Amino acid sequence: MERAIITISESGRVNIPSKSVWMSEMELVELFGVIAPTLRAAIKAIYRSGTLSPATTLRCDLAMPKGWATFYNLEVVIALAFRLSTYEASRIRQKVLEGFSQRKESGIDFLILLGDNSYLYYN
Repeated sequence: MERAIITISESGRVNIPSKSVWMSEMELVELFGVIAPTLRAAIKAIYRSGTLSPATTLRCDLAMPKGWATFYNLEVVIALAFRLSTYEASRIRQKVLEGFSQRKESGIDFLILLGDNSYLYYN
């Protein structure tokens, strides 16, 4: 599987590649600066709420010659950025929202469902 990962530089600059983003649990732990149980709980909560479906956002692939790993796509990364309260999550949220602002000139509207019947609307 060809994939790319999101990175944050030491200066706080977020790089979201244009390639297909799929990240392993360990990569997400490092990206968001959380421990694995915290990450797993957040992912479970996202799936339990029905916001995202594991069928379209999760895949298991061979990560090394003798082992399998679970990978999550960009939708999960963005949902985690809005669910977790770490410095790294706030940097990713800011980058995502900047991307929405830049697209405003092209006349695209965005509606982000946050669960609990609440949403963010960008015009």
